[in-house]
Amino acid sequence: MNNQLSLVNYQTIIFDCDGVILDSNKIKTMAFYEVAKDFGEQPAKNLVDFHLLHGGISRNKKFEYFLCKILNRSYDVSKIDEFCESFGNYVQKELLTCKLNTCLHPLKSRYPSSKWLVASGGNQEELRFVFKQRGIDNLFECGIFGSPDSKNEILSREIKNKNIIFPAIFIGDSKYDYLVSKEFNIDFLFLTEWTEFEGWKDYCQLEAIDFIKNLHELLN
Repeated sequence: MNNQLSLVNYQTIIFDCDGVILDSNKIKTMAFYEVAKDFGEQPAKNLVDFHLLHGGISRNKKFEYFLCKILNRSYDVSKIDEFCESFGNYVQKELLTCKLNTCLHPLKSRYPSSKWLVASGGNQEELRFVFKQRGIDNLFECGIFGSPDSKNEILSREIKNKNIIFPAIFIGDSKYDYLVSKEFNIDFLFLTEWTEFEGWKDYCQLEAIDFIKNLHELLN
């Protein structure tokens, strides 16, 4: 991490969920496999590979790819919805019990003037339910947002609504998180501890991206 980087000057802090707030990346990877395995081992593995290469985009888009590109079937929104429902049923229980980032409340106390927002590829209704159940929903006064809207759509809308005030920073764990931040001229911090992006180190060096292992480093 750049030693000069501090959150103190940021008006808005934007968080991804999976791999940042919750240690849930592996849960969702397994869920994609479980939903797809009835169609065969190889199609299920192909979906998992696609998921891992496209961290940060919604399950809807991933199941659309599975249906149309891997299974070579016609687009069928009802089938995609069925996949998403099965996926949601699998992950929601796990999200209520998986490891939660314990630095959130101390970080909020350390930077009380910053407003927080979640921009996730996860289902928005699911996110809001899980966050409320786990007692962290009140940390994100600017909102908890997810799919079916993409992160691009979320950031564009919230900037226009003046809900995201600059300077702003996005804390994420995927290439997509970085690219969407760059699109909107939002600073970015890569969190490495729970990421499933295997090439993160080389990518961060190539793009000169600041990174830390976990949020605890921002409390030192």
